[in-house]
Amino acid sequence: MLHYESGNLPAARDHRMTDWVGRSVASAFFLVMVVGALAIDAGWSPLAAQNPPPAASQNPSPMVDETRAHQRLARRELGGTIRSFAGPAGKSVEVWIPERARSRDVFDLVVHFHGTAWLPEQAVAGLGDHTVAAVLNLGTGSGAYDRGFTDPATFDTLLAAITREVSATTGKPARVGRLTLVGFSAGHGAVRAILRDAQHFARVDAVLLLDGMHTSYVPEGSQLATGGALDTTNLVAFADFARAAVRGEKRFLVTHSEIFPGTFASTTETADWLLHSLGLHRKTVLRWGPRGMQQLSEVRAGRFELLGFAGNSAPDHIDQLHAMPELLARLLGR
Repeated sequence: MLHYESGNLPAARDHRMTDWVGRSVASAFFLVMVVGALAIDAGWSPLAAQNPPPAASQNPSPMVDETRAHQRLARRELGGTIRSFAGPAGKSVEVWIPERARSRDVFDLVVHFHGTAWLPEQAVAGLGDHTVAAVLNLGTGSGAYDRGFTDPATFDTLLAAITREVSATTGKPARVGRLTLVGFSAGHGAVRAILRDAQHFARVDAVLLLDGMHTSYVPEGSQLATGGALDTTNLVAFADFARAAVRGEKRFLVTHSEIFPGTFASTTETADWLLHSLGLHRKTVLRWGPRGMQQLSEVRAGRFELLGFAGNSAPDHIDQLHAMPELLARLLGR
């Protein structure tokens, strides 16, 4: 039986996003929440040779893709207890506490950024142990998530509030054991902000990035093909965490599609930069992945892993969120 309880903090408006089961809904969500408002394509000007190129319009693929199945998870009853409280920026944080957590003083925790709550909760439930799931949505774009955790105290407060909710459910003091952060799409902004703090970097045990390691071009909007470069300031924390994973000190799994946003760097481009900084090279593979995804490449070194998947359409992006159960289990060695 699932119990839903409110937390001790004032209730916040529910900002959780809608279910992405339908392909048309998923495509609309991708256009609005992930890539941003579409701009009219201004084209390329011959003056670009003398002047900095204008910002490119964003280009999520408009095609309807039937190459892959784009299977979607079905929501199911998980049992356990759900609690909620007002978190960073007053946004609602939903916490799912499994029954097995009631018998323990230490609970493992997965904090998921960006996405409808039931799906990461279901992924965590699939681990079959005492792991608690917490889900937070801060809005559109990675900048909203980055700004939300610029102050390191924000993450400390979030962990304390989650611990309080678990203690209230189990009826005894509790504390966090293994800590895993998951960022889907724009949610990676929160992960990078958290990892910038040395104490938080040391505290986090594992990170899963689901098609969500982006950064800006330098100059702004100038793509690599037109002479631009990546703004690596947003990638340094991930590179540091990846090096620690290669040494076996952390666990880090990165996935990406082939989507090319246009106005900011794609997850393929940032993945290439990350591998270059680590001195690692992709291995070409052709195999089926979760939800009918098609895997094209992989890299493994220590406890670092990067998986590249086919697809340049909105459903290909949402595929990666729905693959979270398998990918989370893979990250944590289950």
